Amino acid sequence: MTGWDPRVGPPGWAPQQPYSPPPPPVIQQGSRGLSPFGMPARHSWEIPLLVIVIVATVLAYLFALLLLLSGVSGQIVLVLVFAPLLVYLGRGMNYAAQRVNGVKMSPTQFPEGFRMVQEAAARFGMATVPDAYVVTGNGQINAFASGHGFRRYVVVYSDLFEISGAARNPEALAFIIGHEVGHIAAGHVSYWRQVGMFLAPFLPILGNSLIRSQEYTADNHGFCNRPQGAATAMQTLAAGKYLNNLVGFDEMADRAPQEKGFFVWIVNAMASHPVLTWRMSALRDRSRHGKLFWRPDAPQRPPVPGPYAGQQPPGGYGGPPPRYGETATYHEYRPH
Repeated sequence: MTGWDPRVGPPGWAPQQPYSPPPPPVIQQGSRGLSPFGMPARHSWEIPLLVIVIVATVLAYLFALLLLLSGVSGQIVLVLVFAPLLVYLGRGMNYAAQRVNGVKMSPTQFPEGFRMVQEAAARFGMATVPDAYVVTGNGQINAFASGHGFRRYVVVYSDLFEISGAARNPEALAFIIGHEVGHIAAGHVSYWRQVGMFLAPFLPILGNSLIRSQEYTADNHGFCNRPQGAATAMQTLAAGKYLNNLVGFDEMADRAPQEKGFFVWIVNAMASHPVLTWRMSALRDRSRHGKLFWRPDAPQRPPVPGPYAGQQPPGGYGGPPPRYGETATYHEYRPH
């Protein structure tokens, strides 16, 4: 295994083809929606849930402070009273860990990912490009965004640069990077927001629903940045970097309205990320926000033209919705 060129891959891999990114979608000024042609929309449930969680967290802070002043100093009380300090210390240590252990993306180190971060920041109108680091994935598929002080950064696990092995899919990586930069652009990693959401992990269903809504918002950013990579990114989350091409994106998305029952509902409600079938359904149907509490509706057949109203349309017309990436039309969503 010694002496092989990392630009080509280890023995047995096919040579990597030069990558030319597709042209970015045209930005419609003043337009916010779910299509790739305007600025990405925030999930409709995010702000209402955020307000509820912040109010609950502030009340918990005040109650803990009252208990401390009354002489009660249990562990939970102390954690709540010192939560702002704990969040600050945790963010600082996490940022320092990336700075001393991670490979910082640059024009000479992971230049492809470095360019994608810059492109996503420009796409979302960010004044400052976040730092970006690569850390060893050890087989895990993951990435995250965070910050400390005035700095914001993205961390990408190294395995995401190997999507599909020889048949790499840079569009999927661009979608994932757009998703993480989207968390930053949407304000999800700010210090004060995390202090205000400190109680979220301890609020079953409610806290997780807020986090899921943020993930849908970040997916909207990823789709806005690179819609061509949405399907492969989800396929990779479903089956990994080598077997993702065996996953039928539409087949999984079609199952979203079919899988029913209380336990399906509770698994989604307790999850920090949307379950994959629902998430795929949301990325395929860009006419509405992703479902947060109730499973997606069955896909509708396209309307039959006037001449065939009330009759069986010609073969192939009015069949299943178009397969992902073929002839689907992206409908702009504008909240009222």
